[in-house]
Amino acid sequence: MTNPWTIEDAEELYGVKRWGAGYFSIGENGSIQIAPNHRQPDVTIDMKDVVDEIISEGIQLPAVIRFHDILRSQVEILNETFAKIIEDAHYEGRYVGVFPIKVNQMREVVEEIIDAGEPYDYGLEAGSKPELMAVLAYNENPRALTILNGYKDEDYLTLALLGRQLRRKIIIVIEKFSELEMLIPLSKKLGVEPIIGLRSKMMVRSSGKWAGSSGERAKFGLSITEIINVIELLKRENMLHCAKLLHFHIGSQLADIRKIKEAVSEGARLYAKLIQMGVELEYLDIGGGLGIDYDGTSSTTDSSRNYSTEEYVADVVYGVKQICDLEQVPHPNLVSESGRAITAHHSCVVTNIVGEIKNTGASFDISASADEHILVTNMRELVNSADLHPQERYNDAASFKQSAYEAFKLGILSLEEMAKLDTMYWQILTEIHHSIDRETFVFQELEELEDMLASQYLCNFSIFQSAADTWAIGQVLPIVPITRLDERPAVRCSIVDITCDSDGKLSKYIEGTSISDNIPMHTLRKGEEYHVGMFLTGAYQDVMGDMHNLFGRLTEVHIYSHDDEPGDFYIEEVVPGTSAEKVLETMQYNTDFMAKTVKKCIDREVRKGTIAPREGVRWTDYYEKCLAGSTYLKV
Repeated sequence: MTNPWTIEDAEELYGVKRWGAGYFSIGENGSIQIAPNHRQPDVTIDMKDVVDEIISEGIQLPAVIRFHDILRSQVEILNETFAKIIEDAHYEGRYVGVFPIKVNQMREVVEEIIDAGEPYDYGLEAGSKPELMAVLAYNENPRALTILNGYKDEDYLTLALLGRQLRRKIIIVIEKFSELEMLIPLSKKLGVEPIIGLRSKMMVRSSGKWAGSSGERAKFGLSITEIINVIELLKRENMLHCAKLLHFHIGSQLADIRKIKEAVSEGARLYAKLIQMGVELEYLDIGGGLGIDYDGTSSTTDSSRNYSTEEYVADVVYGVKQICDLEQVPHPNLVSESGRAITAHHSCVVTNIVGEIKNTGASFDISASADEHILVTNMRELVNSADLHPQERYNDAASFKQSAYEAFKLGILSLEEMAKLDTMYWQILTEIHHSIDRETFVFQELEELEDMLASQYLCNFSIFQSAADTWAIGQVLPIVPITRLDERPAVRCSIVDITCDSDGKLSKYIEGTSISDNIPMHTLRKGEEYHVGMFLTGAYQDVMGDMHNLFGRLTEVHIYSHDDEPGDFYIEEVVPGTSAEKVLETMQYNTDFMAKTVKKCIDREVRKGTIAPREGVRWTDYYEKCLAGSTYLKV
């Protein structure tokens, strides 16, 4: 007898608390719950209430839902963790972190981070001219840093010097020697003294998906020899005092704390040696890399991390302190560029399932006929042989199916016979799957069988727009039903999107502490919406999506918690998604011309009498309405 399904079972299956970082859990009512403010853990929001209000307001799914209190909480937690451990360690520098806006350049996100970080002098990092233009406008705190990474031309450097004229702490990080050769005459010409940072190529090499951004063959940074050459040039130009920061970076989403310790040790040692050479450095920038436990396993897999934020900060602070004390140099102010850890949790994509694609196919009348082929008869006998060993029954079914396929190609079997064989084949595989116990039965093809029988749930969104990393680099993101988590999920399925592309699907799912090719979901009910959430999308996914199949940006809904509001939340802002018209114009289509052309074609048919005049007006209006509407399905 099957045990009753519990919330604990749902938690074990979907791992919400494991990856939720204290923000997400499953409520007793079977809905996802959010506690977005780390200072008010008892203020919780029911995700079903949020989705219901979104729909009642006429907002069409799919939508990006941003919980801005989570964003603020992550800024506060990171800064306060550094402050506490610095105090506990009697570290003599301070923490002045920056948010790298490449992780999420959305204005609302940057504004929230700047506002939440203002008490901590939390700044911004830019890696391109457009990003620099943004941070010049938004990072007005004169005590906060603005770190400038990436390759630079004269315009980039000139904009940076404008920031110095505005009395901002803008640090130009030199990625290659030629940038300094360009900066020195430019700064003298404009009469503006720069603050210079030096980026070092690290000998320690990271691991995982972003290992290529570290090591001696890294794309960015200066070798030890180049750093010494930079120092000599600055000395000759009487500008050595401008060098204030040493920067290193060994990769994004660092899973193993040991790699972080190695990098901190190497970076701190280089800092100390430069101080001893007379370079008056004030800041040590440890770069990004603070990971997210996407799969909830607390491991060294690419989608996890084997450390906490507290352990990360402690290893940085104590690691730098130990090296500096040994080398008898001042403790630097610490800078980190932790973008993923700040933004990932605050954003999720919620969409509706618009249909089920069953791999078992449609059913067909399998009644026997007098002249049926022997293969059909054999498959029917197998249907009635439930007492056979499951492995033997599976092997026979597969053999008969293959033989039938070969016979059909030779014209031996009719379409009706193939339909009967196909129906019986899937019936047998379904019975085998239901009859075996996954825990105790050894069945070599069990996983293959589950994949074959798994349905495909058709989701109203685009993988390429909303979860680019799942397609591009195999990133795992948590996928969880918003409701019905107090019910046993009865259907194994995979998630496919509405693009006309075979790659438009999620291929990896968190199931317990493992990664699976499909995931249990609930049976779809006729006339009832079934909503699914894709979580931890706030880092990179919001800004990396493309317009494959001309699917545009999703509508955004910004949520704030408030314990005096019904449901402890309110919708602060709705940012409409990209209309079909805007998407087409981005691809150089003239939508006015398109509308006029379609109207001209309709008018031609009206004159011919094939379309009635009133009907022609309705068709014209409908086409223009679709241009102004969403690119996603309206269901």
